[in-house]
Amino acid sequence: MKKSIEALSSDNIRVGTCSWTDPTLTKTDAFYPREKMTAEERLSFYADEFSIVEVDSTYYAPPIEKTAGLWVERTPPGFTFDIKAFRLLTQHPTPPSALWKDFREELPTELSEKRNIYMRDLPRTLQADAVARFREALMPLHSAGKLGVVLFQMPPFVYPTRGSFGYLKWAAEHLADFQIAVEFRNGRWLDEENRQDTLDFLERHQLAYVCVDEPQGFKSSVPPVTAVTAPIAEIRFHGRNEDTWEKRGISAAERFRYDYSKKELAEWVPRVRELSDRAETVSVLMNNCYADLGIKSAYLMADLLYGA
Repeated sequence: MKKSIEALSSDNIRVGTCSWTDPTLTKTDAFYPREKMTAEERLSFYADEFSIVEVDSTYYAPPIEKTAGLWVERTPPGFTFDIKAFRLLTQHPTPPSALWKDFREELPTELSEKRNIYMRDLPRTLQADAVARFREALMPLHSAGKLGVVLFQMPPFVYPTRGSFGYLKWAAEHLADFQIAVEFRNGRWLDEENRQDTLDFLERHQLAYVCVDEPQGFKSSVPPVTAVTAPIAEIRFHGRNEDTWEKRGISAAERFRYDYSKKELAEWVPRVRELSDRAETVSVLMNNCYADLGIKSAYLMADLLYGA
């Protein structure tokens, strides 16, 4: 399994998962050799098996520069981190308590007392400051050549409008040092009416389109379109569990709990190879991170690609 992942890395295809610290994984011995391991030991073990990982904790709270530096130190050369953008930056509702302490103190009173705020609520100076803080925290990864993409996962209530396109353009300009990848959670972005405009916009601004495998038939469903709009191509596998896709009150691990079959993953082999012919790098990430399901899927996907 490890041999296939190393061989694919030589072909600039990186395979990994969207978490290495989910409690449903760390509390078992399904992947890690021991239940009780330090953060350093877990990351080092993971990085010895895979070539890429996605960090999702940075969605819930802003990244910390010191932590990013430790990630650099604890992983081998060539290892890649994809970073999920802080929720404030992706137009998700954000509780003021999740913001930087000194940043909170600068909020107008009417905002600091709200349950949630949105980027659009902030004065322009604070908008720019929030993006700058996020950017600075990731510079250790960027400087070390270990930053893959910054994932902008847009919420289901954001659909293609002039304002939505304008915001993505603004974010790209303020994070010009980084490769931004955009994942949509509203099917209108990729429907027949808007698909070409969406992909053309992403390519024009060098934003990577995130291909997805996910349940279909919901407003938040995006079809499994494959496209290359930037030097990096990205695919995220969310599982196909229709019962939990939009279910409220459950953990992310439960939402994406799904055990991919060999046949289901094999459907993507020619698509990944097609992407690799057109992009400089392809990142294949398993988000079905309940227990070791994502680990198993990543190993299986790597073996299928290696044998293709």
